[in-house]
Amino acid sequence: MVGLNRLATPSLSRAMARLLLCAALLVASMSAFAQRVEGDRAGAEGVYSAEITVNGQGAGERNAAFARGLAQVLGKLSGDSGAASQPGVRQELRRAAEYVDSYDYRQDEGVSASGAPSFRTALVVRYDEEAVDSLAATLGVAVWPQPRPKPVLWLAIDDGSGPRLVGLSRADAARSVLDRAIERGYRLGLPGGSAAEQAVVGAIWRGDTAAVARASRNYSPPMQLIGKLYRAEGGWQADWIFVDGGRVLSRWSESGRDARRVLATGANGAADALTKRYAKRAPAGPAGSYRVAFTGLDSSDDYMRLSGYLQGLSVVRGMTPLRASEGGVEFELDLVSGLPGFDRSIRGDSLLSAEGGDDTQPPRYRLR
Repeated sequence: MVGLNRLATPSLSRAMARLLLCAALLVASMSAFAQRVEGDRAGAEGVYSAEITVNGQGAGERNAAFARGLAQVLGKLSGDSGAASQPGVRQELRRAAEYVDSYDYRQDEGVSASGAPSFRTALVVRYDEEAVDSLAATLGVAVWPQPRPKPVLWLAIDDGSGPRLVGLSRADAARSVLDRAIERGYRLGLPGGSAAEQAVVGAIWRGDTAAVARASRNYSPPMQLIGKLYRAEGGWQADWIFVDGGRVLSRWSESGRDARRVLATGANGAADALTKRYAKRAPAGPAGSYRVAFTGLDSSDDYMRLSGYLQGLSVVRGMTPLRASEGGVEFELDLVSGLPGFDRSIRGDSLLSAEGGDDTQPPRYRLR
């Protein structure tokens, strides 16, 4: 018997080791799985890609879609849904085709409300990363660095039958907030939804951020978007808290008749909090009026050529002639992002070259 036990011990140890290894792999995979929330349905992947619904494949429809797509990309790049309305951006949207790297069409088939087949045509556009980055730097659009964090969404919903946690198995219930996060340039993960995690509903409901953070320790990064959705005044209300590393960055509430729209506001608030903390602008001067001198003008044609060029720069909001001299002219330029932005906008062009300047003289540029 003793000999039998001695023979069995190594085998038992190996079995236990395999069991422990499997358990460790299971825990690791669950942590990763919680971050692999379906979200691919939300459209083109990547910050520099966009998907736009179109009514046809004609050039006019395509160019309009290029502009809408570039606005989407700038929104994802900065994390700011209002990036397209910043000074100078609208002018560049009219030239959006110049930023396109490649594009293709996709047609999706669905069913309309009447039960009849319906078709949706989407233009999937990939934009040139270097060109878009240069545009953002020139116009002073903030950039949210990559790779970006994937906060865990701890969401409880009470539709009248008591609050319940939205885990991976119920991801469709959180679809609008998951998709909105992708539109804002990042992703949200969901907890696995184990029995222990289901018990976190009470902490979510009372806004106990410390308890939720403890439940979220197996997930990375240590960021949580905590939300509760419930019926209120004939519609729905959502209360949100965004936590980064144990620190509450933001609290907000939204209400409305459409539960999906109310849910989507969670992704907006989290994006606003994240970009406020992490998005950075490239070094640029303040917007304002700057006196700038230009030389190398030998004729009225040169003056017209220079004026047309300056008016076409998105960084130039306005220009006023100040003084003309032999072979030169001075303008007061109203610049979106100061002289650094102006220098970026003409970099690589063949029309102007910088000649310098000092504290007593305005910067000079020579017309080639």
